[in-house]
Amino acid sequence: MAKFRYRMQNILSVKEKLETQAKNEFSIAAAAVMEEEEKLDKLIARREEYRDLLRRLQQGELDFKSIKEATESVDAMKYLIEDQRQVLSKAEKLLELKRVALAEAVKEVKTHEKLKEKEFIQFMADEASRESKEIDELVSYRFGQKEEE
Repeated sequence: MAKFRYRMQNILSVKEKLETQAKNEFSIAAAAVMEEEEKLDKLIARREEYRDLLRRLQQGELDFKSIKEATESVDAMKYLIEDQRQVLSKAEKLLELKRVALAEAVKEVKTHEKLKEKEFIQFMADEASRESKEIDELVSYRFGQKEEE
């Protein structure tokens, strides 16, 4: 029996490498999104701490300097949070681009795998047909030999 060799194996190999690369890029982008979300959560928690401090300062003995500093800290945190939300938004957009690229790479690999599978099925059918012909020729030859005897 002949050995099956997919004629576009090198293309399939390249597509598989591209898929692996896309998976890696997607995972890096996903990690970046998670990191940016953590930063945002920390900033929000810090803002809440400043708000709590501001409430305590306003309820206790009035120290206008401390109240002003706490108010400025809360305002500064609002700006930092807004900036972080923009950074997070950019990271999420990049993640979506990487997801689309990964989906495309997976689709291309699957397409080539289907082509390889179809070619293998055709190979097996051709091989079965060839073997059947050989068997028929062998039977015909043996039958012809018996008639000569």
